[in-house]
Amino acid sequence: MIDPRIAESFARQSMMASLGAYLARATDGACVIRAPLLPAFGQQHGAAHAAVAFALGDSAAGYAALTQMPEGQEVMTAEIKINLLSPTIGDQIEAVGEVVRAGRRLTVVRAEVFALTGAQRKPVALLQGTMIGV
Repeated sequence: MIDPRIAESFARQSMMASLGAYLARATDGACVIRAPLLPAFGQQHGAAHAAVAFALGDSAAGYAALTQMPEGQEVMTAEIKINLLSPTIGDQIEAVGEVVRAGRRLTVVRAEVFALTGAQRKPVALLQGTMIGV
C-alpha cells in the first residue's frame, strides 16, 4: 500500500529517479524504497558506493516521517547518521524506514538498508536521524 501523498512527493525526487528507485510501500510510520544496483553506482572495490545506501535510507526514513505529518507539510532531514555494516553487493538495494517517535516539531527516524540477491537479504547499513516538517 502506498499513501498517494507520499507517491506524489516521491515522484518529484530527481535523485531517486536517477537511482531508478521506486516506492514499494508507504503507510503510517513506515516506508520501503527499492532500486536496482546498477554498475554506475559502483566504487573501486566492486560494491555499490555508500552514497546509494545513504540516499535510499535517508529517503525511506524521511517518507516514513512524512506519513505522520499533517496534510500540506513536507519533510527535510535535520540530521542523520549512518553505520555501514557490510559492502553493498547484490541485484537490488532496499531501504526500510520507520518512525521511532513523532514529536510536534521533530521526528526521530531510523532506516535499515539491505542488499538483495534473489531471495537473499543482507543488512548493509543502519541509519538514525531527525526529520523536521517544512
